Amino acid sequence: MRRKVQFLLTVAVAASFASQSVSQSSEHRENAKAPPPDQIWSSLVDGNKRFIDGEPASRDLVSQRRTLEQNQHPLVAILSCSDSRVPPEVVFDQGLGDLFVVRVAGNSADPTGIGSLEYAVEHLGTVMIVVLGHQSCGAVTAACSGEKLPTSNLEAVTDPIARSCRVAKAEHAGESPVDFAIRDHVHRTAQDLLAQSSVLKHAHDEGKLAIVEAYYSLDSGAVTRLH
Repeated sequence: MRRKVQFLLTVAVAASFASQSVSQSSEHRENAKAPPPDQIWSSLVDGNKRFIDGEPASRDLVSQRRTLEQNQHPLVAILSCSDSRVPPEVVFDQGLGDLFVVRVAGNSADPTGIGSLEYAVEHLGTVMIVVLGHQSCGAVTAACSGEKLPTSNLEAVTDPIARSCRVAKAEHAGESPVDFAIRDHVHRTAQDLLAQSSVLKHAHDEGKLAIVEAYYSLDSGAVTRLH
């Protein structure tokens, strides 16, 4: 009986300590000021350079995983294409818990994606959203081809891109209309985030959220900031 009482007391003390630690950690995070957008973007650029050079940072993934068991507070969210050649965590050489990633073919801003980003901004403390398009995007190529797609689901992927294709064909027919459409779609997607989400717009207008438009080159591995 005595051992049982001692065990229960030990559990109670441990639970109390854990609760106190979480509370203190949360308070610390709330009081901590996020780095300025330029500094956050510079960190991503540094990670991309490491990726290009084939020199990724050394990380203790087991330790990171354990640290993130109870919560996550990624400063950056990435809205990117589902293309298997463009994994944001690898491209920017980031570790567990560093990026909140939303991926959809063509990196468009659909309701599910926008809701996911709202969650990151409202509840996880995300202060930057990067809309990342990429070279030779299949979704944009399909949208600009003008061919009818076999299913309504595939049309749902290309429909949001059609407006960029129209502009590309009208204004850049002599250049590379698909590549222009890729970049233009990134810009329009960034605008859509603010137009379709009062949560994101409010955070942006208050100076609490930066939206960055970027382009990934498959041939070089480099990420270029567009706006």
